[in-house]
Amino acid sequence: MNLSWALQRLSTMSGPEIGYRVRQRVRAGLEQLGLFDGPAPQPQSRRSGRAWVDPLPVHFETERYRRAADEVLAGRWRIFAMRPARLGFPPQWNRDPKTGKVAPLSFGTSIDYRDDSLVGDIKYLWEPSRHAQLVTLAQAWRLSGEVRYAEGCRTLLDSWFEQCPYPLGVHWTSSLEHAVRLINWSFAWRLLGAEQSPLFAGEDGQAFRTRWLEGVYRHCHFIATHFSRFSSANNHLLGELTGLLVASLTWPLWDRSERWRTSAQRELEREALRQNAPDGVNREQANWYHHEVADMMLLAGLTARASGCNFSSEFWRRLRGMLDYIASIMDAGGAVPSFGDADDAVIARLDPSEDFDPYRSLLASGAVLFASPQFKLKADVLDDKTRWLLGDQAEQRFAALTGGAAGLPIKRAFEDAGYYILGRGFETRDELRIVADAGPLGYLSIAAHGHADALSFTLSAGGSELLIDPGTFAYHTQRKWRDYFRGTSAHNTVRIDRQDQSVSGGAFLWRTHAGAKVLEFHCQGDEQRLIAEHDGYMRLSDPVLHRRELELGSGRPQLRVTDHLQCRGVHELEMFWHFAEDCRVEASNHVITARRGRVKLQMTLPETTKVELVRGREEPPLGWISRSFDARTPCCTVRASRLIRGSVHLVTLIEVEFDQSLAAESWLVG
Repeated sequence: MNLSWALQRLSTMSGPEIGYRVRQRVRAGLEQLGLFDGPAPQPQSRRSGRAWVDPLPVHFETERYRRAADEVLAGRWRIFAMRPARLGFPPQWNRDPKTGKVAPLSFGTSIDYRDDSLVGDIKYLWEPSRHAQLVTLAQAWRLSGEVRYAEGCRTLLDSWFEQCPYPLGVHWTSSLEHAVRLINWSFAWRLLGAEQSPLFAGEDGQAFRTRWLEGVYRHCHFIATHFSRFSSANNHLLGELTGLLVASLTWPLWDRSERWRTSAQRELEREALRQNAPDGVNREQANWYHHEVADMMLLAGLTARASGCNFSSEFWRRLRGMLDYIASIMDAGGAVPSFGDADDAVIARLDPSEDFDPYRSLLASGAVLFASPQFKLKADVLDDKTRWLLGDQAEQRFAALTGGAAGLPIKRAFEDAGYYILGRGFETRDELRIVADAGPLGYLSIAAHGHADALSFTLSAGGSELLIDPGTFAYHTQRKWRDYFRGTSAHNTVRIDRQDQSVSGGAFLWRTHAGAKVLEFHCQGDEQRLIAEHDGYMRLSDPVLHRRELELGSGRPQLRVTDHLQCRGVHELEMFWHFAEDCRVEASNHVITARRGRVKLQMTLPETTKVELVRGREEPPLGWISRSFDARTPCCTVRASRLIRGSVHLVTLIEVEFDQSLAAESWLVG
């Protein structure tokens, strides 16, 4: 492990956390000596728990699932930017498909999976072993009845058991990876017929069943003894608890199963209410993880409810609040701002479509669960994942929902998260939607998935993104790009002296946190105003306070952005504006014109600044957008810079025009 990173990480820990980490390291050493090891006990029962929905749905386009399963059997898998990744079938589970690096088969918890020279790109190495493809094969078998898909499931699992023996290799290092694998195993188990599966017929089938259940027990035991705690208790802990809960309900076969179930459900409810604020926003300040946590809660809630151990009404209200947030920030074209980290990972890929939209899918599920016409309007259609989760009757319930546009956006202010929505004409072809960030950096002391984006905002018009958040791109590898995409210059805000608002201590660690505060939010009719400030640059030898005002008037769509910088000395100021990759952007002195479809945006920058239009620059990085993990595309970024001497205020005017002569575009919801 990198010594500098370890020391910085240690500096963020409390006394109790340091004690916990020490105990975990001692335990790992004893585990390596085999002192906590032993054979997995035999199941005390042959009766599986109930499925998440009964009966399982049957109304699907079978050919789509055949095609997806055939790709899996041909060894062509979708893994992040590798589409397809040619892995063969079955894959080499310990080989990173991106770099070709084969990870060592040494004791799992002793491996530093952050060391790319040792394991390659761990995201690519872990992703196939989440076994989403197992579910695709099981779905294809259930819908088509073709034996080769069921046999593919057995081949996939047996190869994994052989190549990844407990407790060796990188697949025995992360409890979250165990949990996601268990969730996919649970879906596959049910889809394959559970205890009545033809895969378990005969002596060989029973031996396979024994191997699979031994793997289930090992996974549950590993999670229960290796939870992510203290400053790491973010979505990882929620995922671990979800996996343990789903597994103990699917396979209530051992003496420990009930204990695992009750403790996992109790803590999952507590953490769900703790990690998701009362305003409905996940505290990691990262929209992709907001979606993942909502998905965890949905899967755990449906499984528990079907088993007769439902969560509390407050748990379900918090989940609904999380969907309220998604529906509120999603523009009329279905785009959700890319605030914070995103890694494209999903908990269970029940819909194999290339164009699957996880945000709209959650809203479709929420529309049926909560009888919400607003969610239906934003979801637009009922997707296959919702059908798998809620059964064939979901389509009729979805179709019966009417209305909804008048109730959108559901909320304009999310005070705990610091997200605010300004705009007009919502859900129409002339919509203007601004989503502003005046919230905390992230969750707990390390704020692992937050970005240094205080006082930034996105802007879309007519369902077309114009000013965007550029996304994430990289995690454990490519440190230069990791630092850029999470840094201040990659967001629509102000940077001082070429320093980020918060100080990074590593790829998933912030040493200092910029604190944002909202001073005013006024939203009555067309007169809208947000005033907020952050203290990230108060750490400088000559402290700088950044205050930003967003004002949307009642006349034509014009946003007035006023940046106040309070200081005494001399500083370099940079203002960044990032445009969607499809925008045609031109600069004429201090006037920027951006066009996309029927929308024109004109930005007038302060005349005292030097204006530069950058697209796809490598050194230093600027002018990029990452729509998916490990993929980046050039986009136009405006950099306006100047030296300031003492306090200043700078005004930027943004005007939006719609070409009414053009027909409404295909994005129009409903």
